[in-house]
Amino acid sequence: MRPARPLALLALLALAASLAGCGGSPGARAWAASVCTTLEPWRTEIGSLTSRTQQQMDTATTPGQAKENLMRLFGGAADASERARAGVAKAGVPDVDDGARIAEGFTGSLAATRDAYARAQSGIKGLATAPAETFYQQVSKVVEQMQTDYQASSLDTSNLNSVELKDAFDEVPECR
Repeated sequence: MRPARPLALLALLALAASLAGCGGSPGARAWAASVCTTLEPWRTEIGSLTSRTQQQMDTATTPGQAKENLMRLFGGAADASERARAGVAKAGVPDVDDGARIAEGFTGSLAATRDAYARAQSGIKGLATAPAETFYQQVSKVVEQMQTDYQASSLDTSNLNSVELKDAFDEVPECR
């Protein structure tokens, strides 16, 4: 039996390598489905963290307990936002006009959201819990800043100039 020729083997490897790179960008519907699948658990977790924290804050808590609850809320929200950002980044760039800019808008918005929560967690961490009145006044300031940062991080969907993506987000079951 004759061994395979090196040239034929190299040609086969080159063909296999070029075909492996042909996956291409996901279409609008696939990308929208992937993004919505990633964002649903994020929304659920943020809602759950917020609800739990509100319940804990509604009961009589000490400033120390409030600080712990808020740090857990903001830290959990920052972590969840990073997981969502990574998931959207993993979805790739949609195969639509301006796909790279659109994908960056989504990941950038989630990164800014993550950072807003992380800054709030850091702000709460730095607060002294006594006197209690001062602590709660400072908490209000941290939360107000976080809300401002959060609003600034929101994705401006008016710049989502892809009819294909708009339709995909309206049509795929994962986004309903």
